[in-house]
Amino acid sequence: MKLLDIFPNTRTDQLQRILSDKFAWINQDKKGFLRYRALLQQVAHLRASSCDFSADMVCIGTATDLSLDEQQTVHQVLRSLMPWRKGPFSVFGIEIDAEWRSERKWNRIIPELPDLTDKVIADIGCNNGYYMFRMASHRPAYILGFEPYVHHYYAFHTLNTFAHQENLGVELLGIDHLPLFPESFDVIFCLGILYHRPSPIEALRDLHVALKPNGTLFIESQAIPGREPVALFPETTYAKVPGTWFVPTASCLHNWLTRTGFNKVRLFHDHAMSSAEQRRTSWMTFESYEDFIDNKNPALTVEGFPAPRRVFFKAVK
Repeated sequence: MKLLDIFPNTRTDQLQRILSDKFAWINQDKKGFLRYRALLQQVAHLRASSCDFSADMVCIGTATDLSLDEQQTVHQVLRSLMPWRKGPFSVFGIEIDAEWRSERKWNRIIPELPDLTDKVIADIGCNNGYYMFRMASHRPAYILGFEPYVHHYYAFHTLNTFAHQENLGVELLGIDHLPLFPESFDVIFCLGILYHRPSPIEALRDLHVALKPNGTLFIESQAIPGREPVALFPETTYAKVPGTWFVPTASCLHNWLTRTGFNKVRLFHDHAMSSAEQRRTSWMTFESYEDFIDNKNPALTVEGFPAPRRVFFKAVK
């Protein structure tokens, strides 16, 4: 599907220029573009005989779809796409135990979902597309993933080459590109992104612009405990992450949403983070949650800040 056919309100010239500039990276081999593209090309001819997106593990194909040599090639390509942050996946029988047990987050959202049938949806910071595949079982018209990182972009496209879901697409775009899609989406998911933005208010305004009237926003964010409407602004890092800017309380995020024009703002889930949900695995071998928390006091990060919670909001334009 062509983006311009799906999104008639798109600012066409600007979008085409941005995407052309991104793909100019191929010739310059920026961001590992050639490496990841070469991995995809090794397996681009393979297709899954069936897919199941309805359960916690996204299943794409079965082991019997491939020869032994093809199975080994796919396994090597998937390993070369490490680290896997979101999951779990089963790809031609190869199980990927990602860093995040993303099914837990999705299961918290499921009871709040509107009818996604024939809806146009955005997933902001979609990573490898785990949540997009889960949404696909609800028969949406189209889901556009915004993912500015080449690694995650190619992880999705490798998976979807196998799955061949024509109503799913990912582009090398970020949340700051949402104004190019005015009033374009029935539902927007922005999960785990807001605290990485230097201006959360501007980001929320961009989300508001891109929603259709009466459209629904799901936003999930890292948060600090407390009832006061305040946000933590770390000097350098929060839980070892230098790209963290504002970490709000739930009431602070509620106020941000209402003051940027959203209606029916509702906190529907709030829980403490733990290493049961985010952890190191054989598919993500770097530091993870247990390394970010004070080993003597799990209520604090290694910097001495309150340990993170996760808060889930639903709002309407």
